[in-house]
Amino acid sequence: MTIDEKYMKEAIRQAKKAAALGEVPIGCIIVYEEKIIARGYNRRIIDKNVLSHAEIIAIKKACKKMGDWRLEGCTMYVTMEPCPMCAGAIVQARIPSVVIGCMNPKAGCAGSVLDMLHEDGFNHQVETQTGILGEECSQMLKSFFKELRKKGR
Repeated sequence: MTIDEKYMKEAIRQAKKAAALGEVPIGCIIVYEEKIIARGYNRRIIDKNVLSHAEIIAIKKACKKMGDWRLEGCTMYVTMEPCPMCAGAIVQARIPSVVIGCMNPKAGCAGSVLDMLHEDGFNHQVETQTGILGEECSQMLKSFFKELRKKGR
């Protein structure tokens, strides 16, 4: 198992926490100097807050831990490609590197719909790596939505 797979497994553990609460199973961790400094998972329904995405929760915790709004030197691991809001937050936080499990062809902003993480007009671009444990991340989402459809939601 590579180091990226090891950290993605932890992001998957976070996603499973979201699924257990009936939330879309997306998980995120942030690593600094080979230590996990923040974890997050989707909590939009529980919190009744559109901002409660896994990435936003993890960024907020990492900023507190680092004592700064800049997360330079950190790597984010997220099970699904970030949406526009989360991609914007990643750029704003100056996170240099994001490792993505599976892509999101309907709302992804790291290359699927838009590529906000590599926008030349922004003052910060993000190094990305995709497909790390991608099948496992994708299958988790497919299973979740299949169950939702069975319940007629």
